[in-house]
Amino acid sequence: MESNRAVRPPAVPIVYETMGITRSVFLLSPASTSGQRARLLRSPRASFELARRVHTAAGAPIGEVFAFLSGLYFRGKLAYARRFAQDPGAIRIITSDRGLVPPELSITLDDLAAMAASAIDAGNPTYRSPFAADTGHLAASLGPGDRVILLGSVATGKYADVLREGLADRLAFPAEFIGRGDMSRGGLLLRAADAGTELDYMPFAGERRRGKRPPRLEPRK
Repeated sequence: MESNRAVRPPAVPIVYETMGITRSVFLLSPASTSGQRARLLRSPRASFELARRVHTAAGAPIGEVFAFLSGLYFRGKLAYARRFAQDPGAIRIITSDRGLVPPELSITLDDLAAMAASAIDAGNPTYRSPFAADTGHLAASLGPGDRVILLGSVATGKYADVLREGLADRLAFPAEFIGRGDMSRGGLLLRAADAGTELDYMPFAGERRRGKRPPRLEPRK
């Protein structure tokens, strides 16, 4: 579980200026491919529609699969990115073994098994090498006013350390993520997508990314 709790955040967070921003690229952290839902999806007895597709050679879109595996959190990330990305190519999912991929990429049972076998650890070359390479390609493709928004854990370095090497001050995250756990962040993103109101973003460079737990979200209408 990803959590961002500890040090109190600045009273007034520094957010990205919107002037001059031409495009935001959203990077979504992955869902667990080794948990209970993953075992359910991989079961040969599974008869629900998504499982049937994953069990075929054609597979199913990784965005749809991860939304099932993670539930509210990944569903919120994907809904938010689709709501505010200026084009479909501005959404990428971080994976444990194949770098950054689009949510439409089809994956199969074999792909899920390979992902589950690769730890999300900066010391694991199966994870880090394609991730770092794709981050470099992404950085080279950015225009002068483009930025990259990480929708994932911001209190640890498992994603940010690799991303900051390639993106430097282009990398940002939602300021409202500070202090929230997975479920709260998922709910926050779904509410923002519903309302059509984009969150404020903070740059990674020089900013605190841990903080006190904020009040509970109001029930979603």
